[in-house]
Amino acid sequence: MEEPSKLRRAVIDSSAGAISGGISRTVTSPLDVIKIRFQVQLEPTSSWALLRKDLAAASKYTGMFQATKDILREEGVQGFWRGNVPALLMVMPYTAIQFTVLHKLKTFASGSSKTENHINLSPYLSYVSGALAGCAATVGSYPFDLIRTILASQGEPKVYPTMRSAFMDIVRTRGFQGLYSGLSPTLVEIIPYAGLQFGTYDTFKRWAMAWNHRYSNTTVEDNLSSFQLFLCGLAAGTCAKLVCHPLDVVKKRFQIEGLQRHPRYGARVEHLAYRNMLDAMRRILRLEGWAGLYKGIIPSTIKAAPAGAVTFVAYEFTADWLESTFS
Repeated sequence: MEEPSKLRRAVIDSSAGAISGGISRTVTSPLDVIKIRFQVQLEPTSSWALLRKDLAAASKYTGMFQATKDILREEGVQGFWRGNVPALLMVMPYTAIQFTVLHKLKTFASGSSKTENHINLSPYLSYVSGALAGCAATVGSYPFDLIRTILASQGEPKVYPTMRSAFMDIVRTRGFQGLYSGLSPTLVEIIPYAGLQFGTYDTFKRWAMAWNHRYSNTTVEDNLSSFQLFLCGLAAGTCAKLVCHPLDVVKKRFQIEGLQRHPRYGARVEHLAYRNMLDAMRRILRLEGWAGLYKGIIPSTIKAAPAGAVTFVAYEFTADWLESTFS
């Protein structure tokens, strides 16, 4: 089979990446909103922690079900998709850049642009390619991630009614560099996260192919079923999220510095509350304990599994469809 042209391959990768990222983000938005509310809450996020610390001030959110009921009661169903427009504006170019760069790197490493030839790459190359692709995608789409976090965490009454008002206020108060608040912990996070996600995804795919080869009576062992792709993506997303969650918490704290939320949401993260990433981690550990670095880990893990699975399955099917359509 003739190898696709570089331009056509780039269009296929970026289009499939954008579509898969948009689908995944929209489907998992409710879990992402709950996760963000937990991550930016300075008070404990469980009733058990509140009892142990004997705190006078009650936490706004103390569990997934309680948070779900509160958001639904106070903000309606649309509250679970708060900030979804900037999220889509962030995730679609993010995944488009990520999959395009990833394919370029794998093509360079394998000497072939055919996707089927990339599965034989060393696991280490898959990890490195995923990490570099994640860095490129993060820098290209970060301002939308920042605005999405602010809109999703503000609650009611809204501090910013629109994405434009949030953008203008950030530029006015923090300057254009304010659009990249928290970029350092994000890049430190994305290197292991993207590396683990794509590296483990390729590893799980190899294991699934070996399983098919050993136990299947068919002659198409290399063609994984959609369910097998789903399981590989689910496992990859879960592994990556469990390892990298503390850095995601630090990133969210930087992103909402100075946000004047309603007092019912608890203490605010003041402007310039943290000097740098290490200072933020030390302060969170001292004031909130290890649990502070894992706030939102349950909705985050629940979200990461289907998000990773949906992204990879949607990408594989969209890329295959685009290849067959434009071949």
